[in-house]
Amino acid sequence: MDRLIAWYRVTSSVWAVVTLIAANLVPLVGVLFFGWNVWMILIVYWLENGVVGVFNVLKMLKAQGPSDGSTSMRVNGVPAATMSRAALVPFFIVHYGIFWLVHGIFVWTLPVFGTLETETATDRLTTGFDPVTIPVAVLVLAISHGVSYWFNFIKGGEYLRVSVARQMGAPYGRLMVLHVTIIIGGMAIAFTGAPAAAVAVLVALKTALDVGFHLAEHRQVAPPPGTVAAANA
Repeated sequence: MDRLIAWYRVTSSVWAVVTLIAANLVPLVGVLFFGWNVWMILIVYWLENGVVGVFNVLKMLKAQGPSDGSTSMRVNGVPAATMSRAALVPFFIVHYGIFWLVHGIFVWTLPVFGTLETETATDRLTTGFDPVTIPVAVLVLAISHGVSYWFNFIKGGEYLRVSVARQMGAPYGRLMVLHVTIIIGGMAIAFTGAPAAAVAVLVALKTALDVGFHLAEHRQVAPPPGTVAAANA
């Protein structure tokens, strides 16, 4: 337990973790009390991925760490570690943007393929969609990422330790695991007609993965324990 606490203290601000968990509870509230279905959950998570991309651009613009070759990513055959910020930021916007757009097309067309219980073809694109609470949920998730950006990346001094190239690749591993988990789980729930409890379990699983990846991500760029206070000074 002491080791876990020590690991936590050098990886992430308590406010960032608390906000992350609270934000992830919003979709769970939607499922349990407002009748959200799996499609609405997938839409919220897809929009959240767009927020992640925006914050990663901000991080790339701020990153000042040395290009030590710690990333093996290449851009058109050229090592990303040797490329300038002016080249990497536009590349990330286009590459991640395409990645996000294709994911969105998949999410938004799920009802068209009949993977959700709906009454008619017309209703498939509107049934259960809440144009008010979904933006609120995304806003809360965006605030969570903003808190992490401020307390960990800026105030915690991560921007001084991570290079632009390394930051460019930071979101992909985390999002790929989350995508596979959420999409496969969501389709399984939709095809089997599982009850709302199954959707709630899916949200809980995503929350647990999110927190785990959050701690692991910030541990990678955390300073030695003795330098935490200096970084926050």
